[in-house]
Amino acid sequence: MKLHKMLEINYKFVLVLLVISISLVNVNYGEFTAEDCWALGMNKASLLCSTCDQLKKHDLDIMREHCLNCCNKDESEPALKRYPKASLEVCTCKFGAYPQIQAFVKSDKPSKFPNLTIRYVRGLDPIIKLFDENNNVQEVLAIERWDTDAVEEFLKTHLHSPY
Repeated sequence: MKLHKMLEINYKFVLVLLVISISLVNVNYGEFTAEDCWALGMNKASLLCSTCDQLKKHDLDIMREHCLNCCNKDESEPALKRYPKASLEVCTCKFGAYPQIQAFVKSDKPSKFPNLTIRYVRGLDPIIKLFDENNNVQEVLAIERWDTDAVEEFLKTHLHSPY
């Protein structure tokens, strides 16, 4: 009988701790980092909050809360954010599947961006990571469908000019 009461008290204690923990997480107003969103399959850089409202139509309402923590408010003219550093990451084994990324990487275009690094990461589909002044990842973008001109234009628009 004593063991049963002890287990019941421990169960209640764990339940109370769980509720408090969840409450504390929600107090943080839950905005996820770019990496958190990427892990959830969402692209924080391009996800508009109006898209989250469309999830219910496709019986995906369960994802709405995460979506709202990853989205950008819809605005008529979004403020352009520039970053001091970027990294284009890809596996050379993927060049056959993404010849446009290979063309960009092997061309002289990357040399136009001294604050861009090219990293070869085994097995990785092509992405661009944008970093702040402290080298913290701010955004991660999947670029497998971008052509060479789109990559170049994006970097011109979103990277600080080093000059």
